[in-house]
Amino acid sequence: MKTFHSIESFTPKNPTVLTIGTFDGIHIGHKKILDRLIHTAKNQQLESLVLTFFPHPRMVLQKDSNIKLIHTIDERADILNNLGLDNLIIQPFSKEFSRLSATEFVRDILVHQLNVKHIIVGYDHRFGRNRTANIDNLKEFGEIYGFTVEEISAQDINTVSVSSTKIRKALKEGNLQTANSYLGTEFQLRGTVTRGKGIGKTIHFPTANISIAEEYKMIPKNGVYIAKATVENSTYLGMMNIGNNPTVNGTAQSIEIHLFNFNKDIYHKEISISILKRIRDEQKFDSIEVLQSQLKKDKEEALNYFESNE
Repeated sequence: MKTFHSIESFTPKNPTVLTIGTFDGIHIGHKKILDRLIHTAKNQQLESLVLTFFPHPRMVLQKDSNIKLIHTIDERADILNNLGLDNLIIQPFSKEFSRLSATEFVRDILVHQLNVKHIIVGYDHRFGRNRTANIDNLKEFGEIYGFTVEEISAQDINTVSVSSTKIRKALKEGNLQTANSYLGTEFQLRGTVTRGKGIGKTIHFPTANISIAEEYKMIPKNGVYIAKATVENSTYLGMMNIGNNPTVNGTAQSIEIHLFNFNKDIYHKEISISILKRIRDEQKFDSIEVLQSQLKKDKEEALNYFESNE
């Protein structure tokens, strides 16, 4: 897959099949559209193209700095690449861009810049200044400018009954099994391993503290989770805590993972964590010894989970 960081930098060699969207939390509903896009491109010997935007339009137009996204822009790109897409454009979203009229967007961008011959979008797709144009308008533009429009019906999309809103709700509740079933893959956190207080090591549960650069990345509900981690191209089983470490009077939220049968130095290494299931709430224990006893129970539960899901 080729990735372009602006519409202007994309110069297609062949006409394109296009879909457009923010695609936050690429879920099984999105994948239905993307599979259709890639299949159509191959059958018609065209290039498949996704046009997405970053920052999220709500961050720009509503000054919604608190919005949390299911996937970072890099995660989004990796998923699209793995699906077999030819081209991805990540267009910087700005107020100026949002003011393009529907005609300007179709004529100047879709037709002249992206060389679109076929567009696949959901039934509720809207575009242009103030999102005033709909799919019927897009079909009318297609008759003028020589491209066709394929509408993914409400019935087709709703058969999977999934949305980014439902995934966010599941993550906020710590329901990773539901979130993962909607995503069609495991929800991930990616970051860099940083030094913590080293308390875990003293009770034989050393942890890797994870720093996530993207402040907009959604973090699941505080608690203890069963997880896997990939670091230096190897994957390890483990359990993870998201929370404030109240037993040792912690105050700031931290993300840390204990990897089973692992003793490598991975400080400053990149790590990717797949979160599988929530075990319990984070809680304050009466002593470090009681905490240690509970961690042993958590580990046993995690190992049983992995054994039963091999």
